[in-house]
Amino acid sequence: MERPAHAKVNLWLNVVGRRADGYHRLDSLVAFVDLADRVEVVPSDRLALALDGPLAGALAAEPDNLVLKAARLLADRAGVSPRVAIRLSKHVPVAAGLGGGSADAAAALRALVDLWRIAMPEEELFDLAARLGADVPMCLAGRAAFVSGIGERLAWAPPLPPAAILLVNPRKALATRDVFAARAGAFSPERPQPSGWSSLDDLARLLAERGNDLLPPALALEPAVGAVLAQLRTGPARFAGMSGSGATCFALYETLDLARAAAAALPAGWWSHAGRFVGG
Repeated sequence: MERPAHAKVNLWLNVVGRRADGYHRLDSLVAFVDLADRVEVVPSDRLALALDGPLAGALAAEPDNLVLKAARLLADRAGVSPRVAIRLSKHVPVAAGLGGGSADAAAALRALVDLWRIAMPEEELFDLAARLGADVPMCLAGRAAFVSGIGERLAWAPPLPPAAILLVNPRKALATRDVFAARAGAFSPERPQPSGWSSLDDLARLLAERGNDLLPPALALEPAVGAVLAQLRTGPARFAGMSGSGATCFALYETLDLARAAAAALPAGWWSHAGRFVGG
C-alpha cells in the first residue's frame, strides 16, 4: 500500500485568540500542492521505518517519527498488532511551514487502514488524526479548507481559481513552537469566511487583506524569510506570502511557465518547487 503525503500551504493564517491550555486559535485557508512525500507500508514481523528521498537526512536524528506514532495509535484503537514495515520517501522540507510531518502521519493512517483492513468510520479516523497533531486532520482531508479552532475544525472551501504556485525555502528551518512563542500584540478579529472568489486576482486581494500573523515573529527569528519575499515580489506573481510558521514562502502565478521562470531566477542554494494545487 502506498499513499502520497501532499504538502499543505496556509494561503492566509490569522491568530484569533488563545485557549486556556496555551494553544492558539486560528483562522486559515489551507490548500494542498502536487509536491508530496510517499508513504509505503508492507506486512512485517515488527514495526519498522525506513527513510529515503532527497530530504531524508533531515529526519535521520528523530527518535520517533510521527508515522510510527500513527501506526501505534491506529493499531491500539483497532486492536491489532502494529507489525508493519513503513518506508517514507521524503521530498517536502522539514520544519518549513508545509505540514510535511502531519501529511506523512495522515498518509500512514490511510495506508494502514487499507493494509490491516480496518473498518473505521471517517469520524473516528479524524479523531485519531487530531490526537497526533493539530495539522493532521486537515492533511487527512487533503483538500482546500477553511481551518479554525487549533486546526482541527474544517469547512470545505470553494474550488481555488486556476493558478500555479511556487514554493521557496532559503534552506532554513523554523520551529513552529518558537514562532508562536515570539508572536506579540493583539489577536486578529474573527471574520466570516468568504463565499468564494471570482478569479486569481480576487483571491490575491483577499490573501493580501488577511495576511499571515506569524510573519513578523518569523522575520525576527529568520531574516532570510524577508529576502525570499522580496525576491518573489519583484516578478509577475499575483501574490506572495509565507506559509504557516515559515520559513517556506509561496507565490501565485497565472501559468506554470511563469512560476518555473521565477524559480530559475532564484539565488543558488535556495530550495524551490513550481507546481499546482491538488484536491480541489
